[in-house]
Amino acid sequence: MTAATTKPLLSVRNLESGYGDLRVVWDVSIDVWPGKVTALLGRNGAGKTSTLRAISGLNKVSAGSVEFDGQDISRLPAHQRVRRGIAYVQEGKRVFHRQTVEQNLILGGYVRKMRRSALKQEVARIYDLFPILGEKRGLLAGSMSGGQQQMLAIGQALMAEPTLLLLDEPSGGLAPVIVNEVMERVNVLKEAGLAVLLVEQAVEAAMSVADHVTVLDIGRVVMDADAGDIDDLAVLRDAYFGRVGG
Repeated sequence: MTAATTKPLLSVRNLESGYGDLRVVWDVSIDVWPGKVTALLGRNGAGKTSTLRAISGLNKVSAGSVEFDGQDISRLPAHQRVRRGIAYVQEGKRVFHRQTVEQNLILGGYVRKMRRSALKQEVARIYDLFPILGEKRGLLAGSMSGGQQQMLAIGQALMAEPTLLLLDEPSGGLAPVIVNEVMERVNVLKEAGLAVLLVEQAVEAAMSVADHVTVLDIGRVVMDADAGDIDDLAVLRDAYFGRVGG
């Protein structure tokens, strides 16, 4: 991981995407930098998750471009994007419930084609970041709390050693104290140089870690600003509910 730079690691321009003939994302441009968090906000149905899916390769890019580390990856399949350094933690704490915590992490690292001994070292790195996972390494993932499963999902994604982490609603269904803990870990990751694109409904939680904010409404960008320039959350809420122009 590298220190924060002025050049975006991810640059999305005039993105259009959706599901078959259904267009959900109409015109979205986003930049994400190493060592920084870009928060992608908006109400339900604004196109946030669809944007992440298009960036990760799960949804087709109908128009526009997705550039990662200086290369256009708009047509690359999802598995090749993972190998290039993009990890996507989908909404809903998607882990293998019938596998142990450690087995989940090892599965997340297989994309790197490392020896098992090297994988074990990476697992230890995840335990340093999320100590609770180390404490529960032998337990089935399905037996853990929602917050612990969310940490496991993030840890599993980090096993591939990405340079860009796409996080979709990590606070979903979690108690406020657990949300704060998750956001603290996001802060640690960005301080280590990881680029993070964070989709969140919890505006205040997102703003606690965000360096840049992009707000979507009906598949289009209606606000794009550095987090430090937003000194009035009322303006952000107006954009969030589609009451201001881009």
